[in-house]
Amino acid sequence: MDRQDSPGDVNDRVLVAIPTYNEIENLPTLVDEVFLHAPQLDVLVVDDNSPDGTGRWCDEKSSEDSRLTCLHRSGRLGLGTATIEAFQYAQQQEYRWVIIMDADFSHHPRYLPDLLAAREQADEGPDVVIGSRYIAGGTTTGWPVSRQLISWLVNRWTRLCLSLPVRDCSGAYRCYRVEILNQVDFARFRSRGFSFQEEVLWRVRRVGARFAEVPITFANRTRGKSKISVREMCGSMATLLRLGITNWFGF
Repeated sequence: MDRQDSPGDVNDRVLVAIPTYNEIENLPTLVDEVFLHAPQLDVLVVDDNSPDGTGRWCDEKSSEDSRLTCLHRSGRLGLGTATIEAFQYAQQQEYRWVIIMDADFSHHPRYLPDLLAAREQADEGPDVVIGSRYIAGGTTTGWPVSRQLISWLVNRWTRLCLSLPVRDCSGAYRCYRVEILNQVDFARFRSRGFSFQEEVLWRVRRVGARFAEVPITFANRTRGKSKISVREMCGSMATLLRLGITNWFGF
């Protein structure tokens, strides 16, 4: 497969996948913004049976706009498995690229053109383009100092443990080449929560992925509730430690 994908290529189909749980306050406006900034893209919502009606809204909207599809899951099964199902959907439907983004506007759709354009900036083309908070021009807004410190430590720890050549290892706003995902065995993933973001980078790097980063401003959510819990954070750190041992010692 030709690695030099052109934005005008008829085979250059791109899917935006948005995992959701109780995001009815954000999703309708977010979908409108996606189509405003990148009307050529399709959108897949992976909904974990949201009791607030997120999935029901998606079904109603998709009946009016064929660019939107909703994948309904039986319950709250985790961000990692939702992302894997989005990857598998992109593979099955023969998309060339899949972009993952959060539903709460922390990942603003105005950066979609930048992610798409970055695919062409390197000589051979990257396999993963990361919307990065930690390169020149990137930043976060609305975070307390404590969360900024935790994020910085997690990224430093991840880069050391997993030997990743990127500045933002934990952000989820990314564009993946489906061809590189075809080489990854999703059954081997250990992460189900927020450490999934680090693990997927580690696994695609092990099959030869190339990376690029573009700056974004990550904005803390203003509507809806955060899904992060202390238990999930502790579990994610434990998973990163296990992956680090595997990375360095092969256990």
